[in-house]
Amino acid sequence: MTVTQGQPLTTAITDILVTHCGLDPEVAARAPAASLEELGLDSLALLELSAVVADRYRVQIPEQAAQLSIPAVADLVARSADGPPTAHAVPAQHGEKPAHTENSIVIAAPLPLVWEITNDVANWTELFTEYAVVEILHRDRDTVRFRLTMHPDENGISWSWVSERTADPKTREVHAHRVETGPFEYMRIHWRYTEEPAGTRMAWTQDFSMKPTAPVDNAGMTDRINANSAVQLAVIKERIERRVQTGELTVKEGGDE
Repeated sequence: MTVTQGQPLTTAITDILVTHCGLDPEVAARAPAASLEELGLDSLALLELSAVVADRYRVQIPEQAAQLSIPAVADLVARSADGPPTAHAVPAQHGEKPAHTENSIVIAAPLPLVWEITNDVANWTELFTEYAVVEILHRDRDTVRFRLTMHPDENGISWSWVSERTADPKTREVHAHRVETGPFEYMRIHWRYTEEPAGTRMAWTQDFSMKPTAPVDNAGMTDRINANSAVQLAVIKERIERRVQTGELTVKEGGDE
């Protein structure tokens, strides 16, 4: 991949920081030489920057990027994308392309009801079969940060991580990402809800890349995610439709949480 150094890439990195990481463009314009830390970007913002850069340029930026200015980050991305891996930035998973999965299912229930139930994160243990505990850590309007803990696996290990998701009731879309990435370089999930004659189609799109130290590569995790998504979507469909049929679930006035 060839990346042009200079102002165009600096502008692209700035746009990523503004769009995905909450950077105030006026603050950035007033202090072009300031570090990302000095610009007020926290660790969560840097995780999102790393995820987008890995997805777009197939380059992993280091944790020390907080000490770099925007032009310095742009230069780092340009050098890493145009040449061989360096000590500071390497292509994701030794040159593997970022992974992408898409899975969906149609649920015989009104969209407002499906939206309400599936975005009630606190009750996901009643919706999914894989989660043992859901702990809500923080809420800010339509954004929720939470910890998921799975049921023990065959080795008795209960995997746990922190995620954050933002739901948009107007577009009927949800954007989520892992805050604690574990074996992933990054993991982003996009939920979409659309009305169909048979009910509501709920779709999950996942973009991710595995760390070089992970026990499975991108292809292996893609297979796992596709298999598990099919199972969990079928479970969600069955549980919502059963509760609708028994009259346990009804659409509330206005349709949203």
